[in-house]
Amino acid sequence: MNEAEIQKRLEILRSEHGDLDAAISALTQAGSTDQLQIARLKKRKLRLKDQIALAENNLLPDIIA
Repeated sequence: MNEAEIQKRLEILRSEHGDLDAAISALTQAGSTDQLQIARLKKRKLRLKDQIALAENNLLPDIIA
């Protein structure tokens, strides 16, 4: 993947991460009793966070100390 593709992927991942955050907040504020659904959304959000970190690391050059 080249840098432009990684940037585009990061944009998509960050957008989806924000959407999940908003959905989790809405469900929590609405007093949803479906804890399983909230837990699944939180796990998906964490996976996205890991993917974002991986993509960001691919953009930065390796630094040899």
